Amino acid sequence: MERLQKQMDFIVEVDKVKQIIRQTYLSDASRKEDDAEHSWHLALMAVLLSEYSNEEVDLKKVVPMVLIHDLVEIDAGDTYAYDEAGAQTKVERETKAADRIFGMLPEDQGRWFRDLWDEFEAYESADAKFAHVLDNCQPLLLNDASNGRSWAEHGVRKSQIYKRNEHTSEGSREIWKYMQKLIDKHVELGHVIDE
Repeated sequence: MERLQKQMDFIVEVDKVKQIIRQTYLSDASRKEDDAEHSWHLALMAVLLSEYSNEEVDLKKVVPMVLIHDLVEIDAGDTYAYDEAGAQTKVERETKAADRIFGMLPEDQGRWFRDLWDEFEAYESADAKFAHVLDNCQPLLLNDASNGRSWAEHGVRKSQIYKRNEHTSEGSREIWKYMQKLIDKHVELGHVIDE
C-alpha cells in the first residue's frame, strides 16, 4: 500500500499543472491554455507526427516525456519563451522542482520520470529533439490559429522565434519548414516584428 499511496499522492499533486497558465491562447483565442492542455496536445502531436522526425523515435519514451516535461512548472512557474530575465533562473528553479515532484514517486518510477525529464532538458537524443520540435511547434500553431494574438501582445520579433528554434531542424526538417512558412505569414500580417 505504501507504493500505491505514493503514486496516488503524486497523481493528486500533479493535478496542479492544470493551474499553470501559459501565454499561448487556445486556437479560438477565447483564453490562454494551461500546462495540462499543452502537454496533452504534444502527446497527440507525437503520435500523429512522428513520421516527420529526422530519426526514428520511440513513442513509448516521447509520449511520457512530453506529458511530464512541464510538471516542474508546478513549483517553478511557467517561463515565457521570450522572457530573458526569467530564463536566467529557469534551470535552477526547474531542477529544484524536479527533485521534489519526481521524488514523491516510488524510487523506480521517480527515477524513470526524472531520467526522461533530464533527457528532454539535455536535448541530445533523437527522442528529446523530436519532443522539443513538438514543444516549439504547438504554440506556433496556436499563435497562427489565434491570428498571432500572443505574439502581437508581447511584441515578439522574428529573430526571437528563430533563436528559440535554432535547433528545431535537428528534430524535424519538414516541420521546421512548415513553421517557417507560418512565421513569414505573420511577419507579413504585422503580428511578428521583422527586424
